Amino acid sequence: MTKKLTGKAAIGAAIGSAAIAAAMLYANKRKAKGNTPETPEVKRPTGPKPETD
Repeated sequence: MTKKLTGKAAIGAAIGSAAIAAAMLYANKRKAKGNTPETPEVKRPTGPKPETD
């Protein structure tokens, strides 16, 4: 069987696992955000050009 961690080892393991989970969530969020364009495309008017003086 495995030995249970106690004291400082248990605290360190908990902090380490939380840090790894946060890093994975952050990486997935950045990856998902990278698939979308940063700036929307500019819609240019179509048809005849307006007459100016």
